[in-house]
Amino acid sequence: MSELDKHGSNLPVAEPIPDPGLPEHQYRVTDVDESQARRTERQISLMFGIATLLAIGFCVAYVTVDFETTFLGWSAQNFALGMTLGGALLLIGVGIIQWAKKIMQDHEMIEMRHPAKSSDDDRVAVLADLNAGIKESQIGRRPLIRNSLLGAVGALALPGVFLLRDLGPLPHSQAHTVWKKGMRVVNDISGLPLRPSDIEVGQLINGEPAVFFPAEGEEEAEIHGHELLAAKAKAAVVVVRMRPDDITPDAEKANWGIDGILCYSKICTHVGCPISLWEQQTHHLLCPCHQSTFDLADNGKVIFGPAHRPLPQLPLGLDAQGYIIAMSDFPDIVAPSYPELARDQKRLDDENNRDGA
Repeated sequence: MSELDKHGSNLPVAEPIPDPGLPEHQYRVTDVDESQARRTERQISLMFGIATLLAIGFCVAYVTVDFETTFLGWSAQNFALGMTLGGALLLIGVGIIQWAKKIMQDHEMIEMRHPAKSSDDDRVAVLADLNAGIKESQIGRRPLIRNSLLGAVGALALPGVFLLRDLGPLPHSQAHTVWKKGMRVVNDISGLPLRPSDIEVGQLINGEPAVFFPAEGEEEAEIHGHELLAAKAKAAVVVVRMRPDDITPDAEKANWGIDGILCYSKICTHVGCPISLWEQQTHHLLCPCHQSTFDLADNGKVIFGPAHRPLPQLPLGLDAQGYIIAMSDFPDIVAPSYPELARDQKRLDDENNRDGA
């Protein structure tokens, strides 16, 4: 700190508290006894080593412990995952604290108050302090701590890989749904099959494939459990009826409808939201999440919003009893857009062409 004298020169000003009265510095055992420092180093490294094993144990438990198994009234899998991952994080944290308290250099620091804006000298000083901190950590002298810490932190990436991989199959393996030729289209609530006479002009019905519901005389559907939920998320459809004169189908889709009845995927091609907001007068289907709008009278084309692909259309027909059926699976991929979609769609088109031949 300084002030100006009558001649405008800077005069030094004494600090208001020249001696803050700090007690004499007390050295730690690890500062004066290298054998104790080595012992502490081994203890910290042991913590990091156990943390590494716990992170690997998380991955093992994730694969081997059945989620229906219980332990002391709890889910055995949740218990194992919590104990292993929590233990790994705890040991890494305790090890770092012990490293800072017992190995890194121990000395008092006094920082004077200064203006909020940092000067160039301050920036240089900060970098010097960072380099000094690295030197004081003795990370170069303590390779056992350094290497065990790197191993423990690296092992923590393994649980992340397992968790992310279990979010679901990669998109390129999901080109098909359960729809196939001859499968009836049913109401998604009652499971009752649909006839053309059941659908009025302007009406929209949420539908699903009949395979999701028990057949006559059976108590359980062919697909059930978590497999059912995954399949329903892809196979959901909307069935709409318009006046035939209002529909302008592409040439290859001219016979995909039944007297103005068309069937489209319920899954938005933007990010996969389920949609069924139907505007009868305009024949538009609106996604309430991101406002993508599709014209169902014009092959499901996008007329507004962030979606870039038309809604996949399901070709329809009638069975011998007059019920509405699918004539094939969706020729287009039912999924939100992703980078490899063009490649996967070409692969699906090639499969469809081979099947048609």
